[in-house]
Amino acid sequence: MDLQGKHIVLGLTGGVACYKGADLARELIKAGATVQAVMTASAQRFVTPLLLQSLTGRPVATTQWDTTQPNAMAHINLSREADAILVAPATADFIARLAQGRCDELLSLLCVARPAERCGLFIAPAMNREMWAHPATQRNTQQVQQDGAVVWGPASGSQACGELGDGRMWEPEEIRDALVAHFQPKVLRGRTVLITAGPTFEPLDPVRGLTNRSSGKMGFALARAAAEAGAQVTLVAGPVHLPTPAGVQRLDVESAREMQAAVLPLAAQHDVFIATAAVADWRPVHEAQAKIKKVTGQSSPQLELTENPDVLAAVAALPKPPFCVGFAAETHDLERHARDKLQRKRLQLVVANHGPSTFGRDENQLLLVDAQGTRELPAADKLSLARALVIDLAQRLPPTP
Repeated sequence: MDLQGKHIVLGLTGGVACYKGADLARELIKAGATVQAVMTASAQRFVTPLLLQSLTGRPVATTQWDTTQPNAMAHINLSREADAILVAPATADFIARLAQGRCDELLSLLCVARPAERCGLFIAPAMNREMWAHPATQRNTQQVQQDGAVVWGPASGSQACGELGDGRMWEPEEIRDALVAHFQPKVLRGRTVLITAGPTFEPLDPVRGLTNRSSGKMGFALARAAAEAGAQVTLVAGPVHLPTPAGVQRLDVESAREMQAAVLPLAAQHDVFIATAAVADWRPVHEAQAKIKKVTGQSSPQLELTENPDVLAAVAALPKPPFCVGFAAETHDLERHARDKLQRKRLQLVVANHGPSTFGRDENQLLLVDAQGTRELPAADKLSLARALVIDLAQRLPPTP
């Protein structure tokens, strides 16, 4: 319920993507928000006000001449009640209206009348690729941004007209997540954060290798939480199949040595390094060039292993290291092993968890260990834990210059 207690005015303008606006209303409500739909006359040609009223549980506002309002000022009432105004889809015509400050229908009127200091305005464009690329649309979009609106998208892909290119409205889940991020406290604004996530894979031959059960979910949740908190985030990911969090720069690697090669040149440029990746401690000395075949009657092949580089220790040993946070996935004696890692690698913080209980799952339970003591973050979903850890981390960092 990331939007619990938030009231969102959702504006729909006339375009095929109106059906996504209806889906978006459902997503916002599922996230805990109350939603007041406002529809332009052209939007009502694509979806009906009855549909949006059914989804939101509120009568849809369609005109500034609404005499049911006690003061006959729908544009004032709607904008004063809102925590955010979200226009999705936003057509080229509507963006032009905002750029020019025109107020000849309810939605543009309430956008102009909003109290900008406490009510954000968010625009999700949706139109044909040529309309989006037109100089007037680009000029108008820049103007509404200069006037304080935030523009999300558009995306690129197939369009209802059969063409391919920029102009698709973001998917409802993407817009929901961006709105959730807007309301998160910006405790890491101006900070740079480098995160490793997932397992590593050490090849034995072209089809087999040494790896572990890490899913990468905790590291990806931390990357999202840090980005939500205002940080510039770089995520170095082992072989996982997870979507990249919005606003995060991602680098994909496979082996421990590849991860070290990606991390070390970047580490000194970041304020914080969070090593959630489960890096393999060993790798085969020799990688077979062809698949190792099983031969009946012969003993199993003998594998000679060598130690992998310790990425976290190497970062902590830099002349000017970032604030280093290590993760410890243990099977027993969490605090003892975490404290040993804290001291041995000269870290500021170690976050311990019970590996077998969390690998691949959406929930976790964390133990924070530093030089002063320990603190527990009780069982919760990984994103909630990541947000709590980000707030804790922000309090540990020295003030920005």
